[in-house]
Amino acid sequence: MTDNITNFPGITYLDIPPDRILDQAKGSLESVVVIGYTKDGEEYFASSVADGAEVLWMMERNKLKLLAVPDAND
Repeated sequence: MTDNITNFPGITYLDIPPDRILDQAKGSLESVVVIGYTKDGEEYFASSVADGAEVLWMMERNKLKLLAVPDAND
């Protein structure tokens, strides 16, 4: 049944199930940082990068992209 589903590649304002996001990323990433909440509401963090400074750099660069999204829609 899911064979007929096409994932939307653009920006959406609807939530997407976490498993779908993780499945789409498998096999295509060189490094990854996962931040979220467990089903019990606990914070979750995992990274494939051991260097905390590099992880923070990745997060800050992507934060800039996220903050630019509203400007891109003007």
